Amino acid sequence: MLYVAVTSSLIALACAGELLRRSLASRRHRVLDAHATRATLRTAALAAPALRQGLRREPARRAIRHVRALLGSQAAAIVDATETLAWHGAGSEHADTALLLAESALVDARPLVDDRIACDDPRCPLRAVAVAPLTVDDAPVGALLAFDTAPSPVLADVTAEVACWISGQLQLAELDRSRAELADAELRALRLQISPHFVYNCLTTIASFVRTDPPRARGLLLDFADFARYSFRGPRNLTTLEEELHSIDRYLALERARFGSRLRVTVRVAPEVLPVKVPFLCLQPLVENAIRHGMEGGNGPGRLSLIARDAGAEAHISVEDDGVGMDPRRLRAVLAGRRPADSADSGGIGLANVDERLRNMFGDAYGLVIETEVGAGTKINLRIPKFLSE
Repeated sequence: MLYVAVTSSLIALACAGELLRRSLASRRHRVLDAHATRATLRTAALAAPALRQGLRREPARRAIRHVRALLGSQAAAIVDATETLAWHGAGSEHADTALLLAESALVDARPLVDDRIACDDPRCPLRAVAVAPLTVDDAPVGALLAFDTAPSPVLADVTAEVACWISGQLQLAELDRSRAELADAELRALRLQISPHFVYNCLTTIASFVRTDPPRARGLLLDFADFARYSFRGPRNLTTLEEELHSIDRYLALERARFGSRLRVTVRVAPEVLPVKVPFLCLQPLVENAIRHGMEGGNGPGRLSLIARDAGAEAHISVEDDGVGMDPRRLRAVLAGRRPADSADSGGIGLANVDERLRNMFGDAYGLVIETEVGAGTKINLRIPKFLSE
């Protein structure tokens, strides 16, 4: 009985040891897998910023060594439709033939493997290549080539997967470019939207002071020149709130000269928010809209207030008037782009432009919030996060 008990104990101990060994081995495999995953993600993160700049020579050259590390191949190349953009690894003398090797993938937009690389150098390790197309909007724009000592299904699969990831980065680059072009187009549209009637009225007002008050006429001309210089300056999508408010001050000086004591303006700005970056010309259309609706439909005074508060991680800005207001349904249609850009809606189109630019720059949560009703005035609220830099 003692022998049986000892034997059973030894068997149990052996089983426990085997389970422990397997557990430790499994843990080592998990640790190794985690390390490999982190290394892959780190390498991809190093390549991504360059690839997000598009399929061009300099970004491709910055990314190629990281791409080769992802492939694990002897050499790697990136080509577009006309030339080899980048090469990394052994056998650089083959770089000139990379475009020819990628020709079928560019035409058919399908991966391929070729083991017929001709090389007279016996020391050259490159004997096969896996090619996968790089696409944007499902159209081939280039190719990724992975060179190795022999063809293998693994190399072909890895090349196809890395090419798919690179294509995603190139698609993001195209979206970034389209977004930048859209922002520029919106800004140009906003500049064109500055009312010709405002320009005409300003010049008419200034002319009225030329004889009666020449010093004031000169001052208003300088205000007009300062406002025009800011509004039509170079293509910058960001400015500081301080610069934007300085331009608004020039704008208000011109409108005060036109409306006299009928226009009553209150401006309160927390000093902490003056350095905050804001979209260029994001306030002028709001102030213009407030004055136009505030002074519309009567000879009494029109009140406008512009408040900018510090709200921790954000700047909160409001522009409010006590004018005729707007039908909320009409306002929603304007902001959704469902109303034509006729002259009667020029103020609303300016609001839609600012709303769209805020959403494109910061996200949908940062669009304009407008409180209005017919006969009840209008209050426009916007939030600007402080983290943005140009």
